[in-house]
Amino acid sequence: MAIASEWPRISALGTDGFLVTFADSLSEPANRAALSFRDAVERSGWSAVQETSASLVSAYLRFDPRGISHAELLTALRGLLGRQDWFAAPLPQGRRLWRVPAVFGTSLAPQLGEAAHAAGLTVEEAVASLTKNPVRVQTIGFAPGQPYLGELPPAWDIPRQSKLTSQVPACALAVAIRQLVLFPVPAPTGWRHIGQTQFRLFRPETEQPFVLRPGDEVLFTPVDAETLERMKADPDGGARAEVIR
Repeated sequence: MAIASEWPRISALGTDGFLVTFADSLSEPANRAALSFRDAVERSGWSAVQETSASLVSAYLRFDPRGISHAELLTALRGLLGRQDWFAAPLPQGRRLWRVPAVFGTSLAPQLGEAAHAAGLTVEEAVASLTKNPVRVQTIGFAPGQPYLGELPPAWDIPRQSKLTSQVPACALAVAIRQLVLFPVPAPTGWRHIGQTQFRLFRPETEQPFVLRPGDEVLFTPVDAETLERMKADPDGGARAEVIR
């Protein structure tokens, strides 16, 4: 995919932040660049940088302006950007592949048929498409620990609903605009509820309250409702992780 020459862009945010943006819309190369550049900033050893995060297509950093000036950090960021093609950069090390059991459809996830129809697929084709390959945790946001997962094949470029679903349960899997979201808590949504898991994403009682990290991958495995019910006793809801690299 060709990336327009005006990217990336560096924008100052307030007195203590910079945003490095790699595109104005989501793509795999732009998301890869955001994740990889954020990781490079983390590994740079810049003592004045106090916090970093990544969105779908941007990397944010907050710094102590008493330790480094805007001009100095801007120069450093430009130098780091010039070191390589970030759109083709390797993803951060230490990423994990999570295998997550999920029920698709049934009364637990009642909008699978509607979503499949919108994608031009049968229900069987939809489930096969959603479980064939891992999807990347592109970013965490909206609710604590909530991943945006993708990108899905082009058939899944379906719009959000025109009206909100008043609430989906925790651990619900929903789809729209070539992405999946997995809800850590009950929430309203305009995305269609197509799957249900028991995977607890937000664990405030632990040192690492967000289970998933940007760059991780998730592979959903279909199970029946009875099997999923038994997984309630498992703290990970039957999910298992392995290090990718």
